[in-house]
Amino acid sequence: MSVAYRFLLASALLFAWCLVRRLPLRFSAKEHGWLALFGLTTFGVGYVLVYYAEQHVVSGLVAVGYSASPLLGMLGMRLFFGTPMTPRVALASFLGIAGIVVVFYPELARLQDSTDTVTGALFTAISVLVASLGSMIAYRNQRTGVPLWQGMAWGMLYGALSALAVGVASGSALAFDTTPAYLLSLAYLALLGSIAAFASYLTLLKRIGAARAGYIGVMVPVVALLLSAVFEGFRFHPLTWVGIAISVAGNVLILRRAA
Repeated sequence: MSVAYRFLLASALLFAWCLVRRLPLRFSAKEHGWLALFGLTTFGVGYVLVYYAEQHVVSGLVAVGYSASPLLGMLGMRLFFGTPMTPRVALASFLGIAGIVVVFYPELARLQDSTDTVTGALFTAISVLVASLGSMIAYRNQRTGVPLWQGMAWGMLYGALSALAVGVASGSALAFDTTPAYLLSLAYLALLGSIAAFASYLTLLKRIGAARAGYIGVMVPVVALLLSAVFEGFRFHPLTWVGIAISVAGNVLILRRAA
C-alpha cells in the first residue's frame, strides 16, 4: 500500500506541475495503453514484487538480480529496436554482475536451501524482467514523442493504481500511517526517490539507451553501502572493496565512448 501512496503523491505533484506550466496532458487511447503498461511495469507491479522478494531473502540476492539490468537492457534493445550488441557492453554487463556478487558474497554465503529462498529468488527474477520490460516501454514512448513530465505523471498514476489493486486483492487494509516519520519518508520517496530519480533515469535512458542506463542497477547497491557506512556503521569486508572495484571498472567501460 505504501508503494501506491508513494506514487499517488508523486503523480499528483507532477500533474500539478504540468498544469502550472500549461503542459498538454491529453493522449490518444493507444498512447494511454502504452502509458498504463509503462506505469504497471516501472512503478507498480515491479516495485511490489521487490517488496515481496525481500520478505523471503537477503537484500544481496535482490541486488545481484538487478545487477543483470545492463545485460537484459542490451538484449531488449537488440530484440525490440535492432540495436547492435557490442562486446564492450557485454563485458561491462558481466563485470557488473560479477562485482555485485563479490560485494554481497558474505551475505549470500549465509543463504540456505529452503522454500523461502526459492520463493524470494523467483520474485526477484520476475521483478527484474518486469522492470527491464518497463525500460523498453519507456524507451518506446520517448521515441514516439511522449514528453517526460506528462509521461511520468500518467505512468505513476497507473502504477499507483496497479499497486493499490494488488494490495486490495491480497487483503491489505486501506490504512495510512500519520506519524511524522512515515510522512517524512513518504515525502522523501515521492519527491527524490520517484520524481527526481526517475526524471534523471528516463533522461539518461533517452540519451544512452537501456543497456548503458541499466548500469544504475549495479551502482545503486554500491552507493547504498557507502551511505550505510556513514549512517549505519556498515563495516567493509575486503571482498566489498574488490567487488566495488570490479563494478566501477564495468561502469567506466560501459560509459566509455567507442573509438
